[in-house]
Amino acid sequence: MPSTDPFARFGEVPLFSLTSSVMIDGGSLAAAQYGAGAGGQDVSPDLHWTGFPAETKSFALTVYDPDAPTGSGFWHWALFNIPAETTSLPTGAGAENSVLLPAGAVVMPNEGRAPTFIGAGPPPGTGTHRYQFVLHALDVADLGVDPQATPAVMGFNVHFHTLARAVLEATGVAGGADA
Repeated sequence: MPSTDPFARFGEVPLFSLTSSVMIDGGSLAAAQYGAGAGGQDVSPDLHWTGFPAETKSFALTVYDPDAPTGSGFWHWALFNIPAETTSLPTGAGAENSVLLPAGAVVMPNEGRAPTFIGAGPPPGTGTHRYQFVLHALDVADLGVDPQATPAVMGFNVHFHTLARAVLEATGVAGGADA
């Protein structure tokens, strides 16, 4: 059976658990997780994780749509330096200047160049999109990435420090917030 880990081609690492009360792995996004322009609310879902290595020093989270019609995908949210003692993010933690994020967490600009969670908005005619919520357990407390860099630059650095990862993938379609 093929791996459900979108990073498996870079080398296997142990997997741990990432869950949400509003979506299940392989299920559909909730209406609130769609973008405001797509009938949603641009609200980041609650996320909870368990089973990561004891030697974890921090976490990095990305939300990515590999099916966006861009040739390079679409980054919806990226953050790093999430403290190792953190095991969840509440609903709405992805709002701009959110007080719901743990101290020290660094939010990077998304594809719209805003340091927030941006909801799904698949264009009509582009089929079903996958939204990959990927949490990396890292062996460093401070990833040392410029907060104004791109999520791809963060991902490059994360690759060399990943102890384990968790993947929660939900799907979305054009008009999905109104379905």
